[in-house]
Amino acid sequence: MSTIAERALVIGAALDRVDAPLKVTGSAPYPNDFAYPGLAHAALVRATVAAGRISAIDTSQAEAAPGVLTVITHITAPQLERGPMTLLGPSPPAPLQDDRILHYGQHVAIVVADTAEQARHAASLVRAEYETTKALLDLDDPRAEVVTNPWNLDTERGDVDAGFAAADVMVEGTYTTPDNTNNPLGLMSTVALWQGDSLTVHDSTQWPHNVRTSLARIFKIPESGIRVLAPYVGGGFGAGLRMWPHVILTVLAARQVGRPVKLVLTRPEMFTSVGHRPHSVMTVKLGATRDGDLVAIDADGVSSVAMEDDDYEPVSLCAAVSYACPNARTRDRQVRLNIPCPGSMRAPAEGQGNFALESALDELAHSLGMDPLELRLRNFADVDPLSGLPWSSNALRECYEVGAERFGWTSRNSEIGSMREGHWLIGYGLAAVSYPAYQVPCQARASLHRDGSAFVRSAATDIGTGTYTVMTQLAAESLGLDVSRVRFGLGDSDMPYSPQAGGSGLTGALGNAVHLACRRLLGAFLDLVRDDADSPLCGAKPDDVTVSQGRIHLTGDPSRSEAYTDLLARHGLEELSADGRSTPPQAAELGMAVAGAFGAKFVEVRIDPDLGLLRVARVVSAIDGGRILNAKTATSQITGGTVGGISQAMFEDTATDGDTGRIANATFGDYLIPVNADIPDLDVIFVGEPDRATPVGTKGVGEVGLVGLAAAIANAVHHATGRRIRSLPITIDQLMR
Repeated sequence: MSTIAERALVIGAALDRVDAPLKVTGSAPYPNDFAYPGLAHAALVRATVAAGRISAIDTSQAEAAPGVLTVITHITAPQLERGPMTLLGPSPPAPLQDDRILHYGQHVAIVVADTAEQARHAASLVRAEYETTKALLDLDDPRAEVVTNPWNLDTERGDVDAGFAAADVMVEGTYTTPDNTNNPLGLMSTVALWQGDSLTVHDSTQWPHNVRTSLARIFKIPESGIRVLAPYVGGGFGAGLRMWPHVILTVLAARQVGRPVKLVLTRPEMFTSVGHRPHSVMTVKLGATRDGDLVAIDADGVSSVAMEDDDYEPVSLCAAVSYACPNARTRDRQVRLNIPCPGSMRAPAEGQGNFALESALDELAHSLGMDPLELRLRNFADVDPLSGLPWSSNALRECYEVGAERFGWTSRNSEIGSMREGHWLIGYGLAAVSYPAYQVPCQARASLHRDGSAFVRSAATDIGTGTYTVMTQLAAESLGLDVSRVRFGLGDSDMPYSPQAGGSGLTGALGNAVHLACRRLLGAFLDLVRDDADSPLCGAKPDDVTVSQGRIHLTGDPSRSEAYTDLLARHGLEELSADGRSTPPQAAELGMAVAGAFGAKFVEVRIDPDLGLLRVARVVSAIDGGRILNAKTATSQITGGTVGGISQAMFEDTATDGDTGRIANATFGDYLIPVNADIPDLDVIFVGEPDRATPVGTKGVGEVGLVGLAAAIANAVHHATGRRIRSLPITIDQLMR
C-alpha cells in the first residue's frame, strides 16, 4: 500500500495526539458538557441497607420541593425488560423493578428537577423504610450460592495427579486480591433527549453500539431511532463497558418529564453504580523436577459476583496458558453476595490471576534454589499450551532478555535480605506477563473529498488510549496522505459498527477495519480508471500501486501517477467512499494460535523494616506489543498501566463494612491511589515483530501494562525481607519487623 520509507514517517512515529489541542484548551466535548433547551437534572436515591425489602417509601416532601418535576420509584416505574446478552455477557438487571434490595447503594428512586441543586436536595428528602435481612458479604459464608464453572472455561490437560506424584518439588499457596474500583477521573454521566419516538443519548460509555442496542430492547423502540454519542470520555478502565442502570433511569426520566435530562454520578455513587474489580481468592499448586521443569499445575479460583448478575472473570485461566507444562488443571467458581455488580477493570481476570501464578512461580524458584528468571526461561511455552499450535508471534524470550539487561538483573544477589543501601533493604523481583488475544468484528468507512482530505470513521470510543491518533496515522499511511489531511471520527452509534474499547481488542479490530476500508477506497479510485486508456493507471489493481503525497503511483514507475483530487474532478465526484469490515483471525484457518501481548516486568523496591515503608525505586517493562502504531501513545499506555499495577499492589482496596455492606472509603480522600511522589521513573521497551495473524499486525497494549506489577513487587519484597506476600494490597503491618 505504501513504501517502507513512507510507513516509517507515519506508522510507529511518536506523533502528538491529534485531539490534544481540544483537551488542553478545555474544548473537548465530554458527555456532561452537553445541554439542550429546557434541560432538567436528575439525582439518585440509594439504599442504605445491603439486603431486604423496601417496606415503605415516602416521596411527598421531595415532590413538594422547589423545581421538582417527578420522583420515580419501584412503585411508579414501568416494567422494563432486561438488556440483551452482549459480547461481554448479560446486561445488568433493570432498575426499580420491585421492592427487593440486593446491595447497599442500590438505586431506589430518581428525582428530576429544574436544576442539579434542586434535584440533589429533593433526593435527600425521600424517605425509605426497609425490612432487612442479614446480608451475604463474605466469600466463605456457607449460606451463599456458589456458581461452578460459569461460562464453561475450566480447563484440564494431561494427568495432573500423576504429575504431582512424579514431582521432586511442590509449592502451594493461596493468594487474595480485594475489590478495586475503577474510578476514572471523569464522573460517569448521561444526557437523554426524546424527540417523539427518537432518542439521543450522550453517555460516558466505552461502547456506543451496546448502549443503543440495550436501550432499544429495554424501551422497545427500533435501534434506528436511537443515537448514542460519546466523542470524548473521561477515562473508564472498564467502567464504561456495560450499560448501567443509571443510564436507563436517565432515559426513563426524560421520557416521563418530556424534557431532556442530565444525570452526573457523584464520586460515592461511582463506587456502587458502574462496577468494580471483584474480590478473588486463588490457590495455586505447582510441581516441578529438581531441574525446574514444570510437571503439574493446579489452580483454583473463587471470586465474588452480585446476586442477580453474571459478570465473570476466570481468574485461574492464566495458569493454563502461561507456561509449558504437560499436566494442568484450572477451575473457577463464583460466590453470590449482596454487593454491587462487578465489571471489568483494567486487565480483568489476569490482573488477579497473574498475581497468584507469578508469586507461586517465585516461591517455586526459591524452593529450587534457582534464579526466578532462569525458571521462567526454562518453562517458556514455544507453542500455545492449550491448542499445541505455534504462536502467530511470541517475543516473550526477548522480553526476558532485553528487560533483564536493561534492569541489570545479573547484579541481583540471590540471598534474601543481602542487598542494602544504608538503612533501606533492597529487593529485586520480576513477573512474566501474557494477555490473551481478543478481537471481534468491526466496521469502518473511509471517504476522500474533492479538496484532498479524508474522513475515516467508526463508532468506537477513545477513553484516553490514543484511538483518534493511531487511527489517523493508519489511515494516512494507507491512503498516502499527510496526517494533517486525515480526520478520524468516532463515538457516534450512527457510524459503522465498532466493538467496545476494552479487552485490548479495539486497536486490532478497528485498525484492520480501517486498513480494509482504505484499501477498498483505493480500489474504488482504480475502478474509475479501469477502462480509461488515457489514464496512466488504466487497468491497475491495488496490488500494482503505491500511494504518497495524495497520489496513486504505479509501483516501479513513479512517473505514472494521478492525484485523488484529479480523479474526483474528472468524474464529477465530490467524494468517494468505501467500507471495510474486519473479522477475528481464526486459529484453525491460520494453523497457528493467535497471540496476545507478552511482557516481562522487573522491579526494584526499597523497604524500611522499622517503619514498614515500601518504595518502588525502578520498573522496567519489556513488552511484545506486535506492530506499534505510535511509539508515544503506546509507551503512555504501558506507563499508565504500570501506575495502575503499582496502585493495585500497594494502595487500592475498596473496603466494605462487614455488617452493613456500606463501602467505607468511597471518596478520593479515603480510597488510596498513588500520586506522583509514589511513582519512580518508568522504563518501557518494545520488542518483537508485527503479529502474523492480522493485516496490520498489532496487539493490544492497554491491559498488559498493568499485569505482573503486583507479583513483581511482592516478589521483590520477599527478596528484600524474606516475607512472602499473598494478600493485596501490601500494607505496613506486613513489612514491619
